[in-house]
Amino acid sequence: MNQPGGTSAAPIPRVVPVVTPAQHSPDSRSGRVPVLVWVIGAAFVAVELAVSGRYGFQQDELYFVVAGRHLAFGYVDQPPIVPLLTRITGIPGVSPTAVRIIPALASGAVVVMAARFAALFGGGRFGQVLAALATACAPVVIGATHIGNTTPIELLAWAVVLLCVTTALLRHRPRWWLGAGVAAGAGLEDNNLMLTLLAGLALGIVLSEHRPVLRTRWPWLGAGIAAVIWAPNVIWQATHGWPQLAMASALHQQNSTPADYLGGLPAQLIYPGLLLAPLVIAGFVRLWRTPELRFVAVAATVVVAYVLAWVPGKVYYTDGMAPAVLAAGSVAAERWIARGRRPRLRRGVVVAAPLVGAAIVLPAVLPLVPVGHVRDLPASSQHSDLGDTVGWPQLTRAIAAQDAALVRTGEPPTSIFTGYYGEAAVLDVLGSAYHLPPVLSGHNAFWMWGPGHASDRTVLVVDALGRLRPYFAGCRLLTTYYAPHHVRNDWTGIQIGVCTGPTAGWATLWPHLRHYG
Repeated sequence: MNQPGGTSAAPIPRVVPVVTPAQHSPDSRSGRVPVLVWVIGAAFVAVELAVSGRYGFQQDELYFVVAGRHLAFGYVDQPPIVPLLTRITGIPGVSPTAVRIIPALASGAVVVMAARFAALFGGGRFGQVLAALATACAPVVIGATHIGNTTPIELLAWAVVLLCVTTALLRHRPRWWLGAGVAAGAGLEDNNLMLTLLAGLALGIVLSEHRPVLRTRWPWLGAGIAAVIWAPNVIWQATHGWPQLAMASALHQQNSTPADYLGGLPAQLIYPGLLLAPLVIAGFVRLWRTPELRFVAVAATVVVAYVLAWVPGKVYYTDGMAPAVLAAGSVAAERWIARGRRPRLRRGVVVAAPLVGAAIVLPAVLPLVPVGHVRDLPASSQHSDLGDTVGWPQLTRAIAAQDAALVRTGEPPTSIFTGYYGEAAVLDVLGSAYHLPPVLSGHNAFWMWGPGHASDRTVLVVDALGRLRPYFAGCRLLTTYYAPHHVRNDWTGIQIGVCTGPTAGWATLWPHLRHYG
């Protein structure tokens, strides 16, 4: 176009925006999650719920059902949110499916949030879909979220905290710090392991280019919200002698063998899935090499270092970082595909890896095979959450049979004492139909709930003859329970006996019977 007078106008220069990793794709700018991601998340939830009623309860679920009947702001071994949720979901009736509904939904949300991480990290549509697929196929996510314990809520809380903090920093949306505070507070009411994530994020921000944000009020408002939400549990712990510190020490001692230390680091790659290991490694590398994402890398490294140094036997304690790390690896994979000569082949390999890996491990982490064939699974699967869901009704019947036999001989038990919380919990939950005497245990929260008014004249003993023998005049073995179908899980070979002639009453003996773990 010419100006008046016939001279040409100077061309208007084009302004080319600087594209950062957080602004790489239209999806990341619009905030839209690809439809396929929602399909993957829904399929994940559907599969988890479809098999939730097979086999039976896991011991932690039974324990939380009982804890939900003793509602408090804290317990010896966990904060209060899971017992509360278990009580709510159990209102229509207590069943494995009921206690697994919220974990399945929470995990489905985590799968979707993995795609949002990929968008924030600069991924396009494929990177987001791959992040959701990889997270949904990770064995540690599939197996951990099948059980109604603290892990599914922990996964969700960690994902929300990381997502809110990342959005606040990369998108310059300071109010997202408030969401991070709410999620962190809820996470602390689920599991104190949230403290390691918060410490890692704080250190990561201090060491990164995002350090100036600490001079604003928003991170501190978020921290204040988290502290207020967490306060009831802290007060409960303080007024009860900080039992979770003793619990933490017990977990350290039980999960810090030389074998645990030697296997800790390799297990960090195995638990997400061997075929997903390249994505995990690529994710760590990308997070470390990208300055604006390095705070996530620092947080992940702090979490892994804590687990490897303190409780290497609890490998899954790092699983809260999995969605973010897999998302970063998915973005790296997307770019690797784009610069390759055979993108279709590369894309096929990348998509096939999580699917094939999941197909291989599914029978070992979900109750897919007939219960009678669980004994044919690898020993590691039988000594896992999956194997531990087999046999609780049979154990209850075995104990009830011994109780009935003692009644017939004129020696009716006046109480039942178990060695571990799982055995006590199953008798509380499944034993009501047998009209058993009061059930006691010195393990974890059962010790704190105390013996009540139970008599110690004749005690039916489950997996605890060695603990009670020093305090009774006579103890004898009645039978040994073995898990059905020849399953070699952690709850087989349990001795059932009887003790009589206590040297003192329960009130006097109780301080000597406490043990954590």
